[in-house]
Amino acid sequence: MIRMLTLVALVMLFASALDAAEPAKPAPPKVIGRGTPPPETQEKLLLWPEGAPGALGTAPVDTPWIWLYPAPAETATGAAVVVCPGGGYGGLAIAHEGNEVAKWWNSHGVSAYVLKYRVAPYKHPVPLGDVQRAVRLVRSHAAEWKLDPQRIGVMGFSAGGHLASSLATHFDAGKTDSKDPIDGFSCRPDFAVLCYPVITFTQEKYMHAGSRRNLLGDKPDPELVKLMSSELQVTDKTPPTFLFHTAEDTGVPPENSIFFFEALRAAKVPAEMHIYQRGKHGVGLAADDPVLGTWPARLKDWVSAGGWLNK
Repeated sequence: MIRMLTLVALVMLFASALDAAEPAKPAPPKVIGRGTPPPETQEKLLLWPEGAPGALGTAPVDTPWIWLYPAPAETATGAAVVVCPGGGYGGLAIAHEGNEVAKWWNSHGVSAYVLKYRVAPYKHPVPLGDVQRAVRLVRSHAAEWKLDPQRIGVMGFSAGGHLASSLATHFDAGKTDSKDPIDGFSCRPDFAVLCYPVITFTQEKYMHAGSRRNLLGDKPDPELVKLMSSELQVTDKTPPTFLFHTAEDTGVPPENSIFFFEALRAAKVPAEMHIYQRGKHGVGLAADDPVLGTWPARLKDWVSAGGWLNK
């Protein structure tokens, strides 16, 4: 009996030693928020079928993709939007800031592609690389999916808004030195939609500390902080932008949108901003609020006026 107990103890000790020797694997990103997430049957496309650069493994947490929401053929305008859910770069609100938003775009003839990008422990430049790749990928399929390659926008909520604003200020016309043909396509969005976005990482009174920590680490280089403060990176090449926020937002104060809007104005980039008096952070489409729920109609007006809904 003593010999058997000793053997069991040795086996358990050996197993513990193996566990300690293996590197810790990142936990799956939290699916946060409310609403209905993309169904299991929703078609998705891997951004890098052969494995994403910088991946720490091959699990779903290490694998960025887009969920495909093509617009109905009878109403399709040829426009498309890559949607970036929020989550503080630590989770993903793929329901009310992803699935539900994609269906809203579909109702107006716009194809939507919800991005499942990598979050903490992944840090910059991984999420930015994911959204750049997503836009390149959609643009590369423009002919097959009957899209206009010059009407592909980006939309983001909260930290996803930071990611979308980062794309709007950090893009290229295509990489000519890459062996991957998809890299040859531009990742510049033709328009940007930022909903209660995280923007600044330099103004501590207004920044979202959790997003900065998850993306840049505990003690980031000051120059990196400036580089990823989107209001400091706007140029006249930044695409036309629509911003939505609420004055009561204490999670990500509306000054974030205001800073970006002011930078757009200074660069003479077309922009429109709506700040509603009431409403907490993370409202999504706010369909249950008769006042706040009017903001998507303002967005539709803006994309219509910009010509992005023309067939």
